[in-house]
Formats: sequence, structure tokens, C-alpha cells
Amino acid sequence: MIVICVIDDHGGMLFNHRRQSQDRVLREHILQRTHNKKLWMNTYSYGQFAAEQTPQIVVSEQFLHEAAAGDFCFVETCSLAEVEPRIEAFILYRWNRSYPTDFYLDLTLTQPHWTQIETTDFVGNSHERITEEIYIPAKK
Repeated sequence: MIVICVIDDHGGMLFNHRRQSQDRVLREHILQRTHNKKLWMNTYSYGQFAAEQTPQIVVSEQFLHEAAAGDFCFVETCSLAEVEPRIEAFILYRWNRSYPTDFYLDLTLTQPHWTQIETTDFVGNSHERITEEIYIPAKK
């Protein structure tokens, strides 16, 4: 599976059980990147994608265990440490801001476990700069 997450400058994902922020352009970017592939997410995350009514989205509370190789998983509210061995690639979006946080990404995307292969900045709707970083498991 290919995991997609969005974090702030401190690795934060949620505050008080709510996403820190969202951006319409980022959602469009994710839907374009995952076009013609399954995009798994839980009910909470689907709340921000529901208006798009995109057939590629699959909603399940157990999505991290149901997704197959090559499927995308949009993760906002889940720990990833348990499923790390199943992750084929990781697409990380950075808000490039600091937000209040009480739930953090629980993976460290650095050597010797992960290798960054790409980084790109783009302008969002509500964020002047969103950074996309792509990681793959490091060669052993």
C-alpha cells in the first residue's frame, strides 16, 4: 500500500481529535495522483472528500488492513507503526506551518529505513506553500 499523510512542521496530524487544517487544492492533487487506483480512508477522512463523489474512494474503518499492494491509503487518525512493513511508498504533504497538535505521525521517514526520492512545492488554496515528499523503503 502507498500511504498519504499531511503533517505540520512538528509531525502533527490532529489536535483534539480534529485535523489541523485542510485545503481544496491538496484534495484535488491527491485525487489526481490516485486516479484509476483505489484510495482507502476511514469515515472521518471521507468527510472532506465526500463532495467529490469519486468512485476510487473506498471507506472502511479497517482500511489499513484491507488495502492491497498498489492501493493508496489516506491517513489522518491512525497509527502507522503496526503496518509499516506493508508500506510500499509514503507520500507526505507538509503544511509548512505549526499548528496545535496532540496526535503525531508515528513513523520516522529517515535512513536507514526510508529514502526520500522526490520533493515538490505547490500553492494550495489556503496555504501559500504545500510540500509533497515521496519516500520508499531503503534498500537493505
